[in-house]
Amino acid sequence: MKNFTVKQLKNLWIDFYKNKNHSQIQDSSLVPENDGSVLFTTAGMQPLVPYLLGKPHPQGKRLFNVQRCLRTNDIDSVGDATHFTFFEMLGRWSLGDYFKEQAIKDSFEFLTSQEYLGLPVERLAVTVFEGDDTAPRDEESAKIWEEVGMPKEKIFYFGKDNNWWSAGDTGPCGPDTEMFYITDKPACGPNCSPACDCGHFVEIGNNVFMQYVVKNAGDKAELLEQKNVDTGMGLERNVAALNGYDSAYEIDVMKGAIETLESISQTKYNDSEIATKSYRIVVDHLRASTFVLGDEHRVSPSNVGQGYVLRRLIRRAVTYAKNIGTDMSQLSKIVDYYVDYYGDDLPILKTNHQIIVDELNAEVKKFNNTLNAGLKEFNKATKNLNNNTLSGEVAFKLHDTFGFPIELTCEIAGQNGIKVDMDGYKKEVESHKQLSRANLSQQFKGGLAGHGEMETKYHTCTHLVLQTLRRMFGDSVEQRGSNITAERMRFDFNLDRKMTEEEKKQLEDIVNQKIKEDLPVICETMTPDEAHKSGAIGIFDSKYGSEVTVYSIGDYDKQICGGPHVKHTAELGHFKLVKEESCSAGVRRIKGILE
Repeated sequence: MKNFTVKQLKNLWIDFYKNKNHSQIQDSSLVPENDGSVLFTTAGMQPLVPYLLGKPHPQGKRLFNVQRCLRTNDIDSVGDATHFTFFEMLGRWSLGDYFKEQAIKDSFEFLTSQEYLGLPVERLAVTVFEGDDTAPRDEESAKIWEEVGMPKEKIFYFGKDNNWWSAGDTGPCGPDTEMFYITDKPACGPNCSPACDCGHFVEIGNNVFMQYVVKNAGDKAELLEQKNVDTGMGLERNVAALNGYDSAYEIDVMKGAIETLESISQTKYNDSEIATKSYRIVVDHLRASTFVLGDEHRVSPSNVGQGYVLRRLIRRAVTYAKNIGTDMSQLSKIVDYYVDYYGDDLPILKTNHQIIVDELNAEVKKFNNTLNAGLKEFNKATKNLNNNTLSGEVAFKLHDTFGFPIELTCEIAGQNGIKVDMDGYKKEVESHKQLSRANLSQQFKGGLAGHGEMETKYHTCTHLVLQTLRRMFGDSVEQRGSNITAERMRFDFNLDRKMTEEEKKQLEDIVNQKIKEDLPVICETMTPDEAHKSGAIGIFDSKYGSEVTVYSIGDYDKQICGGPHVKHTAELGHFKLVKEESCSAGVRRIKGILE
């Protein structure tokens, strides 16, 4: 058996498919340009969907690449022996050219040829589709596998749960044939098969025969005009399996990151189970963060979309770095390591090296401030406990208001001999989810979808935005609508033209200046008449009763409003105008986020 590094396996893949007359295509940005269905690129085929559906590719019908991928559904699983958030995918495609026979023969040659992986056939097993009312039993693929040398007893038939691939409810799809490496781990029993997750069989590759398409969710799959092959092999998982490692974190790139982290931490990787898990989370999350921060369409930490995922990755890394006594001022050394390792393959990382470091350090500093505030709240909440248990409500508040991960709350509680009501916490989380779903229906007054910390901040920010627009375009500007969630603000106002780039920057700059001035936000109660005489803005007069609440932001803004609001504008952070667009005739819509 050979011993592989990540770069060696990557180069073998490139060499093999160049020799098979395939064109190497550029890997795509981690941030999809024209696909709003996902936050990040999750597979090599994702940018190729138009070509799988029939659009001619400029580089021909036979393609391959090595694609950066990031999957967010496994974040909470990271820390075990196998899961990563960021990984690289080895991919090859036939777009209406060859089909099952050449796809399987090429795969078998790459796996078994001494020039490439050199795996003994007795270490391999494959699966094929058993058939249903969508597509027939794939005896053709099974026959081809036998012809190339795969023993019949190593060919398994499975249904759609195992051997059917689709990108989602719609789009190209089809049966697949998966390839497995048989490890030294013993079989779980006489019926052990590639469908088991006991570790005896490890998937190392997959040929999807994309000959179908679902045009509308719920519809039956139809035959595509062209038959495609989509092959994928997870780079890191394959290196781990082929080298016989018990953990994917033993591969060279991750081992080097762990050694770098050990050099700036008080605890070693193998000191305990908690230490091992913490190390894995830190090196994984910082690798993903390095690639996102250094991407061509780089993302900054924020409270919405890709920025929210990035913020969660960095903050989770910081939380677990604290477990192992990491010197936070040296955490960027992990970034330096990854930029050095991957920089030749992806020069954009070297170009953006300093930006990555600066963004990481800024977010670490911001989170440390948040943690300090959360610790004060934790200490206050644990002074008078019922049954020595921290309530689920308080645990959720620490998470929602102070950005305290529940893992950190449980850890600190455990160190102090305190239990955490996890059932109560989960109920609070579910309640918050229900509130978020209600947000989509705009069931709250004044466009304010919820009453959490972020909604409160965004609501206060809309006051600054409206006042700034009035000072820019005149007092005729009025609020025409608002919708706020924990992730962003949407604000509609009357204006008969598109804002210029200079005006949009001016709006951002003025709002951020008022935030920086840390103006006090004061609430007063008065009659509507008194409110208008005081200069307060109010456009919903018909809804007012005998008294109204008026919120003043320093001497900059005064509006009739039901709240809630922050106490000082500096709490808002930094305002970023994401989009300005037409909403209806004479009405413009602003979308913004707080960072």
